[in-house]
Amino acid sequence: MRSIIFLFVAAAAAPSLLGQTWEREDIGFDSIQSRARDLANKPYTPPNRDTLPAWMNNLTYDQYRDIRFNPNQSLWAAENLPFRAMFFHPGYLYREPVTLNEFTSSHQQRIRLAEAFFNYGPLIQKHGELPPDGGFAGFRLHHQLNSPDYFDELIVFQGASYWRALGRNQRWGISSRGIAVDTGAEGVTEEFPNFREFWLRKPQPGETQARLYALLDGPSYTGAYAFKIHPGNETIVEVRAVIFARRAVQRLGIAPMSSMFWFGENSRRRFDDFRPEVHDTDGLAIRMGTGERIWRPICNDSGRLEFSFFSMDKCDGFGLLQRDRRFSAYEDDEAAYHLRPSLWIEPTSDWGPGRVMLMEIPTTNELADNTVAMWEPARIPQAGDRIEFSYRQHWTMDPDPSQSTGHVVATRSGIHDWQPGQRTIIVEFKGTSLQQNGETPITPQIEAIGENGGKVVIQGVNLQQIPDDRWRLAFQVAPSAEGTKLSDIGPIELRCCLKRGDNYLTETWVHRITP
Repeated sequence: MRSIIFLFVAAAAAPSLLGQTWEREDIGFDSIQSRARDLANKPYTPPNRDTLPAWMNNLTYDQYRDIRFNPNQSLWAAENLPFRAMFFHPGYLYREPVTLNEFTSSHQQRIRLAEAFFNYGPLIQKHGELPPDGGFAGFRLHHQLNSPDYFDELIVFQGASYWRALGRNQRWGISSRGIAVDTGAEGVTEEFPNFREFWLRKPQPGETQARLYALLDGPSYTGAYAFKIHPGNETIVEVRAVIFARRAVQRLGIAPMSSMFWFGENSRRRFDDFRPEVHDTDGLAIRMGTGERIWRPICNDSGRLEFSFFSMDKCDGFGLLQRDRRFSAYEDDEAAYHLRPSLWIEPTSDWGPGRVMLMEIPTTNELADNTVAMWEPARIPQAGDRIEFSYRQHWTMDPDPSQSTGHVVATRSGIHDWQPGQRTIIVEFKGTSLQQNGETPITPQIEAIGENGGKVVIQGVNLQQIPDDRWRLAFQVAPSAEGTKLSDIGPIELRCCLKRGDNYLTETWVHRITP
């Protein structure tokens, strides 16, 4: 089963342990912006990884897991407020301490690392001193998400600019981060800016949302972030960001997310595993400003790094989704892949023209995220530029947040022994738009596009209704030139959808056949 790098070994702070009295200061988005702007005008200073004592840096995986939070010290627990904060111990992989603050409408105070926050298990009973002015590895917020009697994990910020959230009855899966810098760019190393400092707003009794600010810093960008977290069946995170460019980069990713796909129903490569499918995400969904909806199944077949780009003048939404919610699809009661959330991004400001980028990294296991999606603006900020954007995250179980009314529920493919020169493709659709009404029949529209589209033919097309209110489209892809194999042609891009007359009934399925 996949090990989780975001180790939940948090502790929380009681007022007596905060280590500093309240200071009068007006904390708001404008003040965080000013800090980010000031940082951008200075040369980048990387975090000092030597600030932690050797015993923290040398912690093993098992030792780090043996440091557990003391729930009696949860921030805001003593006041019975609707949210509680818990903190992660620095050390192991997390050697760049993060500064944490609590604030109200008129005051703030620093939260300082203290031994009383944590319970140290038998693997770490004898340890050295804590840094006198130490920070943390991150934090998490808890809320009565699933039961009024228990404060469940709601959102976690730990490592670089990463965070993850949960809705009701969900399990940890997909991750997001503040920005992506030179992800997959040729000839350069990807940057991972850090959230250097956080300000956690003290909630009011009965409040239904949590709020916080974050300061981002990295070699190429600084930034100010504001978060509003609304827990529920689907947890919604409102994000507002202003970033400042220290220098130009090759690729900037807005609202980036990363997930895991090892194999699924559409995979050609099979592994020696008892489970039918193993993934946190099975496809990329896009809602373009023109109204077209796109569904691109995730693949792990080619054995090499794959990129897909979807250009548009306006993006109304995109996300990595886990559509298959049947336990039988995964047969994994420990990992519970059927309960992993989808992450849908809804822009709430004008992002301008650009493209959605999908990056698929080959993998032979489920231990690390290997799928990345993000928005790449058409114009990359230059040194000294300021860029502002906002969006709403939906951590959801909804199979169709793009609201296409007709969506893809399965993709399968294979080659028969008696037809070795062609590949059979199966695409299944479902949705209210596909209900029969006795009028014009439903018909498929299929095309091969791109550089190699003219080198293949589509044949044997068959569309029929099957149980569970699904429509199954089957067709074969074959080389147009006699004596040619599909594997000789190179990547083949396919598109299809279902129509009734001139009306589109479903999202557009987009798929790549790789050699």
